[in-house]
Amino acid sequence: MTTDAPLPVFERLGLPDTDLSRDAYAYVERATPDFVFFHSVRSYVFARAHARHQNLRAGADYDDELLFLSCVLHDIGLSEEGNGDQRFEVDGADTAAAFLRERGVEERRIAIAWDAIALHTSDGIAARKGAEVRLAQEGIGTDILGVRRESLPAGLADDVHALLPRMDLGYALSDAIVDQAKSRPQKASPLTFPGALLRHHLPHGAQPTWYDLLAGAGWGDKPVGAVARRRAETPEQVGALFTEYLEAGDIEGLVSLYEPRAHFVPAPGTHLVGTEGIRTALQQLVDSGARLKLELREIRQVDDIALVSNTATLTGAGPEPVISTTTEILRRRPDGGWAHVVDDPFFN
Repeated sequence: MTTDAPLPVFERLGLPDTDLSRDAYAYVERATPDFVFFHSVRSYVFARAHARHQNLRAGADYDDELLFLSCVLHDIGLSEEGNGDQRFEVDGADTAAAFLRERGVEERRIAIAWDAIALHTSDGIAARKGAEVRLAQEGIGTDILGVRRESLPAGLADDVHALLPRMDLGYALSDAIVDQAKSRPQKASPLTFPGALLRHHLPHGAQPTWYDLLAGAGWGDKPVGAVARRRAETPEQVGALFTEYLEAGDIEGLVSLYEPRAHFVPAPGTHLVGTEGIRTALQQLVDSGARLKLELREIRQVDDIALVSNTATLTGAGPEPVISTTTEILRRRPDGGWAHVVDDPFFN
């Protein structure tokens, strides 16, 4: 159904003046929150500006109506109607395709719009799928992340934002994606853009990383060139592995429990930074026949950072046992294992 209601923003921005474009404009305005609707329209205006900057001609080098439809419908997956069980980009592409199909749009054009919407968060792919798909992603990227904003005509962004305010778009849009995914986790597979967003809003470890997936694949793959050693799966395991490697005289195992630029205090007043100095100090402990007993006092963990304090009893390194309270800062590495960033047994 075509709307004949006056649309001053539509006209002021010179949007493609066709019944189909006006229908899509009215549909998205009705179905989505203002921040999504405004973003969708701005994305087209910026995409059209990029086309002109690249000397591309509407009607000759690209289909201007189809570019508009792709942009204005690209986030329809964030509407109630478009919220299915797939990632929001694919739900949006399917919803847009159904909308266009109901209005008699030919399948060839629907397929292009589907690609533009489904792939708009897929860097390196959208650009290879044709002018409309590439331009849509460029316009969307400009409005979200400022990509190519330097190519826009002077004053265009200010004029468009005066008509269609941003409303903290980047964060509002992120929240909308996360809200959908929290209620339907199947919409946010760990390897997708929605999955990456969702990971920041869940308890640590609830959403697996790439390396977690590798570890759980069942094939037993290890980092290339690594000696087969257990990694510290939790902050508490770092201390257990340290005492185990020290007793075994495994200097490389001990060093593996420190980041390359870690800070280590082997004795009061001695502050070492980096693998070379840490290896030397740990080798001295190994050569002395030292043994270590750790009793966990406190642990505080926030996402990939943990603060740990142990009661440490070191024997064998001198005539008398050395008892101290450790202060340790640990970080979860990309492979999922934990390691020291700071290890100071004498910081109180």
